[in-house]
Amino acid sequence: MAQKVTIATVARRAGVSRQTVSNVLNAPHVVREETRQRVQEAIDALGYRTNQAARQMRTGRSRLIAVRIEPTRDGINGSVLDRFLHGLSETAGTAGYRVMLYTAVDDEQEIREYDDLLGAYDLDAFVLTGTKRGDPRTAWLAARNVPFVTFGRPWDDPTAHPWVDVDGADGTAQATRRLLALGHRQIGFVGWPVGSGVGDDRRLGWEHTLRAAGVDPVDLDRRTEDGIVEGERAARDLLDAARPATALICVSDSLALGALQAVRAADPAVPVIGFDDTPVAAAVGLTSVCQPLHQAAVRCVELLAGLLDDTPRQIHPQVLLKPRLVLRQTA
Repeated sequence: MAQKVTIATVARRAGVSRQTVSNVLNAPHVVREETRQRVQEAIDALGYRTNQAARQMRTGRSRLIAVRIEPTRDGINGSVLDRFLHGLSETAGTAGYRVMLYTAVDDEQEIREYDDLLGAYDLDAFVLTGTKRGDPRTAWLAARNVPFVTFGRPWDDPTAHPWVDVDGADGTAQATRRLLALGHRQIGFVGWPVGSGVGDDRRLGWEHTLRAAGVDPVDLDRRTEDGIVEGERAARDLLDAARPATALICVSDSLALGALQAVRAADPAVPVIGFDDTPVAAAVGLTSVCQPLHQAAVRCVELLAGLLDDTPRQIHPQVLLKPRLVLRQTA
């Protein structure tokens, strides 16, 4: 009969103490990367499996976190959160957590899901996406002392709770500087309706960069709902205006794909830049702003570990990551 593999067995194989192995399993952030990799290699080689039930009884936690799957929408920008979820699941697994997925079509249904999930499972925490002003989801969780972090800022109060976000204004500023360097002055912007925290933030990067360059952005932007048809309509309006745009920046790749259709019909020389660097953008050669989604997932898990683990951690509860402009043939 095969000998039972224990923490002590793993410790001997890796040349570390049993406490170090326990830390790797329960609080990997306190272990040096080199040591953590050596212990993980020993775990994999020996086929060691933790006793989840025993660990839950010992720690009082399930190490189970929940996150919502966003609606598919047009299948373009929805892929952004798919990449984030992949990174979150991978990172959480390495840190000893499991991820539970759930669906909801709006905030009210999502809050009902919180109530149902907390009643049916011993969840440790939630990761929320798609934050907005006056977000009722964070208020509901905070009122019940349920741990959570958000991928997205709390737009009403940036210090309200732990969050990770990508600096959208910096992304559109990079795009605007690129077009200014190419000689464009009348750079149009296709954005979302007023009130979208993410959309307003991305618009600010464009506006502030134009003003810093001595360009008046008045009448150079259009706001619309997200979608290819909407993007084509808004872009056509900017191209046909009294002060026509000679280049376009869009708040999303969906809108940018619509804008591409408009410029191909009017003037193929007009450059278009999107946001999110989706697989569709790469396929059609669209220049786009890329979000560091894997890094965002890693930082979300780090913040959760800081909330849930007893070990004190020196991690800032608000993390703003920088995107990068991916240049392709359209700009």
